[in-house]
Amino acid sequence: MKQSLAAILTDLLLAFRNVIRQKRRAGFALAIIGGGVISMLLAGGFIQWVLDTMRESTIYSQLGHIQVVRPDYYQKGIADPYRYLLPQGSEAEAQIRKVPSVVTVTPRLSFVGLISLGDATLSFMGDGVDPVGERHFEKYFFVEKGERLSPDDPTGIIIGQGLAANLGAKVGDKLVLMTATAKGGMNGHDVHVRGIFFTSEKSYDDSAIQLPIDLARKLVRVEGATTWLVVLDKTSNTDEALARLRQVLDPKAFELAPWHELADFYNKTVALFSRQVLVVNVLIGLIIVLSISNTLSMAVIERTSEIGTVMALGVRRRGVMRMFLFEGVLLGVLGGVLGGLSGWILSLIISAIGIPMPPPPGMESDFTGEITVNGIMVLKALLLAIVTTLLASLAPAWKASNMTIVDALRHQR
Repeated sequence: MKQSLAAILTDLLLAFRNVIRQKRRAGFALAIIGGGVISMLLAGGFIQWVLDTMRESTIYSQLGHIQVVRPDYYQKGIADPYRYLLPQGSEAEAQIRKVPSVVTVTPRLSFVGLISLGDATLSFMGDGVDPVGERHFEKYFFVEKGERLSPDDPTGIIIGQGLAANLGAKVGDKLVLMTATAKGGMNGHDVHVRGIFFTSEKSYDDSAIQLPIDLARKLVRVEGATTWLVVLDKTSNTDEALARLRQVLDPKAFELAPWHELADFYNKTVALFSRQVLVVNVLIGLIIVLSISNTLSMAVIERTSEIGTVMALGVRRRGVMRMFLFEGVLLGVLGGVLGGLSGWILSLIISAIGIPMPPPPGMESDFTGEITVNGIMVLKALLLAIVTTLLASLAPAWKASNMTIVDALRHQR
């Protein structure tokens, strides 16, 4: 065992010497590997930032981290939401607030109706919300004109950017809301526009309004809420908080849904981007394999006489093969470490400067992009560098180990 370990260490030392003695070729190989790793990190880091921003926007503009509803609400409640109302000011709500990581619980009452401005009338999707609790959603719920909801303004509403454009509504305009009550009658109320908002989802902005939940309850003539939105201190604590809430709440009375089960568009976007990143990584891997394979093949040709000499001195074929494999792996490790460190530093510099991005479809405001590189991404890039260089070394190592000693000694004579 000790002899085998000593032999491996000796081969590693010889491989390292062979790498550093061919400075030009080693530098070229390290540049290819490091460049591939940097490209992988920067491209993957930008997509990761896009997905992280989209995730937080989805959570803080609409879904919350966890939604609490009545059982079967998602299956049957869309058609008859008032049969699945949650109680107002219940003990269950207080229990949720006591769970670690829970920042707040805010109720929402969803309903549909008609909104009118002069002769223009359009349908809308309304969310009655708690103006105080909704302040936790301010980061990704953008009010471009006017002000947010206020508990001191019971008839002030905010309206989606697309709906406002189609209706011709401006901040300060007086509107009329018409909706069906829980018992099938009709009810209406005069309101005014406090602000115009937009989110990351254009389809929501084209039809949505938000209003104080007390006004929403008055319109549909119910008490309670259709949904409780639970906001956590960190998105990464969702699964842990979900498990604790399921222990606290009666499953016969309450159903819990984490954000990742409700964010269908986000999940499809992640799947699409993951495939794109995989294609990029495969292409980078192929470039590294072809480049390093060519580099090591040239090294084998140039060192043919040397290979014949060491084999004549008693080095076995597997020892020769192992030496060239170790050279490839060393190039992968060095290139991966240099590329990973450089990619991480570049991501910090680029993020500090910012990447100017045009407005997404359906939005008017541009934004500044960043690059998010984490430890897992660096480890994956390093693993890619090692695996690809190892694969690239197989053919040259096999060729070197299968040389005929006499022919190798005669090389270039």
